[in-house]
Amino acid sequence: MYILLKKRREIFLPLKLLFLIVISIYAVASQAAVEFHKPFDTILRENVFDGEVNYKGINEDANFAQYIKSLEAKPNFSNKNEELTYWINAYNALAIKGILDGRSPSTLFGKIGYFKNAKYKVGGKKINLYDLEHKVIIPLGEPRIHFAINCASESCPKLLSRVYTAKNLDSELDKVTIAFINDPTRNKFDKETKIVHLSKIFDWFKKDFKKHSGSVQKYIAQYVNDLEIKKALQADSYTVRYLKYDWSLNGTAP
Repeated sequence: MYILLKKRREIFLPLKLLFLIVISIYAVASQAAVEFHKPFDTILRENVFDGEVNYKGINEDANFAQYIKSLEAKPNFSNKNEELTYWINAYNALAIKGILDGRSPSTLFGKIGYFKNAKYKVGGKKINLYDLEHKVIIPLGEPRIHFAINCASESCPKLLSRVYTAKNLDSELDKVTIAFINDPTRNKFDKETKIVHLSKIFDWFKKDFKKHSGSVQKYIAQYVNDLEIKKALQADSYTVRYLKYDWSLNGTAP
């Protein structure tokens, strides 16, 4: 019996040590990911107020250029949340950089320059904002990102005054999704006529929402606060129309 217990202990101790090493490596990696985005977090806290961006202030902060530079290297991710967090924060930072570089999505040709012509070195690759969204972020399979990434325009989801974090990503994405869907300036529900005027985001990316929930209305029903509206949306009983998108700058010009 003693020999058997000794052998079991000899097997168990290395496994326990391996487990502790793995946990330690994960903790160090997670902390490194938090520290990586910290400069951008400070910039957002100092220059974004209820979604309105002080582009001039960001332009004058040398830490922003350093953060953009830090995005160039290919990252290593410990889990999907870290990957999503990295790309959401990177997109939002590069969208700001586009404005600081003198580009703007406020006109047709401006959109081409802002989303497609301008390429950035990020995550070990050179890519434009359009491809970063459509070929990198969307394929990760999280439709709530459409309420987290910001394209420097008034009708976009509000840019947060802080970065997204891997540890709290699920609750953060829920929060911004609920805020966007229940914002009457972005989505208007008429109970009497059963007509809903939705943000164009639900039109442009309807494939993502349908894939997740079967229909745009069913997707929205998960997050809408009003119980009567929720029930109607679950039954796809609203007539859907889309609001005009306001591409004007979401803040003060640099």
